[in-house]
Amino acid sequence: MNRYEIIIYWSEEDAAFVAEVPELPGCMAHGDSYEKALKSAKNAIRLWIDTAKEFGDPIPKPKGRKLVFA
Repeated sequence: MNRYEIIIYWSEEDAAFVAEVPELPGCMAHGDSYEKALKSAKNAIRLWIDTAKEFGDPIPKPKGRKLVFA
């Protein structure tokens, strides 16, 4: 599994948890629980990458985060 950042938050408007993948434009998912939103986001990432490959579009590498200890 690729290690893309997934941001999950509650949306009052949608009455659901929304999961966004900022490094993959337009890649989002939702669920009625945090866990379901995360599972849907992982599936959305796979579909996003498969579609990009099919059309020969570039696939961004996960940026990840570096931990800095002071």
